[in-house]
Amino acid sequence: MADLPWWAYILTTAVLTHCTIAAVTIFLHRHQAHRAISLHPLVSHVFRFWLWLTTGIVTRDWVAIHRKHHARVETPHDPHSPQIVGIQRVLFGGTFLYQREARNKTTLEDYGVGTPDDWIERNCYVRFRDVGILLMLLTDVFLFGPGAGLLIWIVQMLWIPFWAAGVINGLGHWWGYRNYELPDSSHNLTPWGLFIGGEELHNNHHAFAASAKFSTQRFEIDLGWIYICLLSSLRLANIHKTPPVVTRREGRLHCDTETLRAVIANRFDITSRFTREVLRKVCREELKRDRKLQSGQRLILRRAVRLAQQESRGLSMVAQRYLQTALALSPRLAAAYRAKIRLQIIWDRSTANNDLRLEQLENWCNRAESSGIEALREFALQVRGYRLIEN
Repeated sequence: MADLPWWAYILTTAVLTHCTIAAVTIFLHRHQAHRAISLHPLVSHVFRFWLWLTTGIVTRDWVAIHRKHHARVETPHDPHSPQIVGIQRVLFGGTFLYQREARNKTTLEDYGVGTPDDWIERNCYVRFRDVGILLMLLTDVFLFGPGAGLLIWIVQMLWIPFWAAGVINGLGHWWGYRNYELPDSSHNLTPWGLFIGGEELHNNHHAFAASAKFSTQRFEIDLGWIYICLLSSLRLANIHKTPPVVTRREGRLHCDTETLRAVIANRFDITSRFTREVLRKVCREELKRDRKLQSGQRLILRRAVRLAQQESRGLSMVAQRYLQTALALSPRLAAAYRAKIRLQIIWDRSTANNDLRLEQLENWCNRAESSGIEALREFALQVRGYRLIEN
């Protein structure tokens, strides 16, 4: 039995719980749910064993529920959407929502394909899922004594239900900042994905769900990605996909297939950049140019950009009328807004072939360049030069 100073018990607990976080984000999330990476069988089994000890999670259950969340996000069929059932219920009762969905056999059959189904999974990890938790309790008590061991075990048992089922599934769809305008309410909680292994970068993940890397901006840190890179350098992991990287080719006069590929792959970033670089700039120019605008009208114009950013995940009737009022105040802002909608339609038309899409993109660039709106013209010139870098 270890006799440690108080700070050592805290440090030990932090290390143990962080190992569990790493197992969830690397093994369950990026490897199993999204196939963004593949792991060496030994590493994969170590993660499975550790999750059996510290959470009792069955791989198939977790993967199926998470895949269904992406497929049905922010709908009544989403297993844990705070937009549907309320933030308090997900934040403080997310584990109960998870357990309820785990009993849905249709969910497991439809979304749990490809998860481990070997002898040890069926006869140990699934059949005796609670035995691992009990074994962890006995181990903690043996190593740290009844008092400290029990307390460490309780923290271990609460760690994933609170942080993963509560904070990520709850606050991750409620509060934070957004790099990408998506049709869901996903947010990045902080730019430093350290405490929960990178899961804090939830909006980035929803934008590029199949990516092994969650950070997309220079100021963002994804600790889980750092671990994956370390495993890759040791030849214990293979990385299959990361967020698209786009470069610009100067002096392009026409769009080509490379342009189209880059635009479609990076469409969420393009949409967000359009709002920031075109709509916001046009709005500021209008506020400076038209001195006759009343204070109330100026407030409406300032809010227009924020409403345009929120439109992707739906606006209330009041917000829609507010946005239309702002567009009516400024023909130039309305023209830029319509250009954004036309650009989105190009990649939203899943039935259109690439030749038709390329023609539509070329026409969009031509109209944008001849619009008389400088910010829109500059954006179209950038789009023409896009090229996707394979990763």
